[in-house]
Amino acid sequence: MTPRDASEPNGSRWSDLDRPPLNITALRRGLVHEGGLWSEVDVVQRTGSTNSDLVARAAEGRAAEGAVLVAEEQTAGRGRLDRQWTAPPRSGLFFSVLLTPSEVPVARWGWLPLLTGVAVATGLSRAAGVDTALKWPNDLLVTVRGEERKAGGILAERAGDGGVVIGVGINVTLKEAELPVPTAGSLGLAGAVSTDRDPLLRGVLRSLEEWYGKWRAAAGDAGTCGLHAAYAAGCATLGREVRAELPGDRAVVGEAVAVDGDGRLVLATGEGVQEPVGAGDIVHLRPA
Repeated sequence: MTPRDASEPNGSRWSDLDRPPLNITALRRGLVHEGGLWSEVDVVQRTGSTNSDLVARAAEGRAAEGAVLVAEEQTAGRGRLDRQWTAPPRSGLFFSVLLTPSEVPVARWGWLPLLTGVAVATGLSRAAGVDTALKWPNDLLVTVRGEERKAGGILAERAGDGGVVIGVGINVTLKEAELPVPTAGSLGLAGAVSTDRDPLLRGVLRSLEEWYGKWRAAAGDAGTCGLHAAYAAGCATLGREVRAELPGDRAVVGEAVAVDGDGRLVLATGEGVQEPVGAGDIVHLRPA
């Protein structure tokens, strides 16, 4: 018998039969193979942040490119601007990956969060049958009863001089009463044809491997590998009036008209200026 884990509700990993644990053996068998990107897959029952853990492993030389760390529950998950990300155990996919794109100039690494967004949206469309839109730069949006809701997010962090750890959080089976804020959503609430997390995770990671391979082969040129066009096609921010809340308590309001070659969001302001935004919090002010 599997030892009871006192950290789990009621002392059992199977206490919520609607949310079974991930099958680590099947995940490794399906993802780790010679010549592939994914070098190892680890699943932990609970941790503070998979990103923090994987960054630490990389710094200590205990993780190579393609390492995947998945948590059944995160107690201190982080989004951009150090926002907290929490959810019930086994209600979503919470994982981080280590990438070391040595063939790509560091100036182009800013495309990695956007690349991950495209890969996640593609993987979820195939595996869950859910259309996922991208809010620049790192939010995953789904439609719940005609309303746009955030169902996931992406956070990229440098890991030493040559690596990047990318964290992904996706709400899968979160119910309405469990949502942290009214603007949140989940794949289940969006009508997913499947909420089985094992094939969802495999689908997302295979899609990420595919897009990362194309981008790396093109030395990070987002135009050449098709990433630029794919991101623009799936970006729900383009064509909208938005407010960009920028570092230094500055804000810019304008229409999001393009994503430029560096992955920045270009705003056309009321003063007739086109201003590229490389970092900031984007608020959608009106529908596309």
